[in-house]
Amino acid sequence: MPLNATLTATMRAVAWFGQPYNVSVIDAPVPSIVNQTDAIVRITTSAICGSDLHFYHGYTGSPDIPWGLGHEAVGYVSEVGSAVSSLQLGDYVIIPDNGHDGHFGQQHPLSFGSGSPNYGGLQAEYARVPFADQTLIPIPFNNQTGNATKELDYLMVSDIFSTGWQALTYSGFEPGDTVAIFGAGPVGLMAAYSAMLRGAQRVYSIDQVPSRLDLAASIGAIPISFNNTSDPVAQILAQEPNGVTRAIDCVGFEAVNATGHREDGIVPRNLVAVAAQQGGIAIAGVYTGGENSTRGAPLADTIPAEVPISIASLWGKALTVGSGIVLPLEHAQALVDLVAADRATPSFVVSSVIDIESVPEYYRRYSEHLELKVVIRFP
Repeated sequence: MPLNATLTATMRAVAWFGQPYNVSVIDAPVPSIVNQTDAIVRITTSAICGSDLHFYHGYTGSPDIPWGLGHEAVGYVSEVGSAVSSLQLGDYVIIPDNGHDGHFGQQHPLSFGSGSPNYGGLQAEYARVPFADQTLIPIPFNNQTGNATKELDYLMVSDIFSTGWQALTYSGFEPGDTVAIFGAGPVGLMAAYSAMLRGAQRVYSIDQVPSRLDLAASIGAIPISFNNTSDPVAQILAQEPNGVTRAIDCVGFEAVNATGHREDGIVPRNLVAVAAQQGGIAIAGVYTGGENSTRGAPLADTIPAEVPISIASLWGKALTVGSGIVLPLEHAQALVDLVAADRATPSFVVSSVIDIESVPEYYRRYSEHLELKVVIRFP
């Protein structure tokens, strides 16, 4: 039953209509219970993610437009189905970007905010969460301070903190390793932050945006800027002649070269070049390709299915490779515990907190690297 019996029939939500560099804020139906394993969550904060920009730029997404955007959120349970056993009305929860698919040993569940008919967008006032018992991540209540002061930290667990943490694990990281992280966007900074928390000896953060590199330096990483006269691999090898133990791609298929133009495969090639003998590399950035353009992804066919990389170098260095989708459910509890114990404050990446009506402008600002991490706060 609803927590608030006076709920209106519509809510404000961010929607994608398949027009590159344009998102809309619309009135959408407030979701309701469809299956008795569902819960409805009243969202208090959501966020704009770098993955959302892949939709915004027209490269990927469902052909069935429109759909709701957003896959990171925190809020309160406002309704539960009769088969939900571990949740109660009013529970404070994290909605992870990838929910549980209802089967044991899930490998690639459907994601929120990607156009699936089963998983809506989380840049909205309410969300329906299928398989709520398995999907929602409870937030512990602090008797001294409550939870509001840490809400933005818990929000980061829904995707970018989990992704950065797992990216490090994919690389085979061990305490004392040296690490090069390509990309100092939110996920890249979370990977650098995770490396510092987990005992890295040195962490190099590679990017072109000065404000991002300044933030990387503020957490103890070594900033590496690159331009037409400054190669990042050469800069790192000048300090690490044998290469770094771990190298991580936190950019994905929209990576650019020193002139600011997209260059397919540039970061994976740099990973191999900068990694030490018998080191490890990880690809956490999203890679799609070889897809046909559709109404929902009009530029999909401009992304190649394959990118060039030297297998001879990979083999010759005996490098291990880790990659794939990150499922926050696999390690969210450990990160929630770090936040609750004041050992991690991942919200340091947040650059602006806005209301939902400002979302179109802030998608533009985020796309132009004028923002690092944008949070949407609801009344």
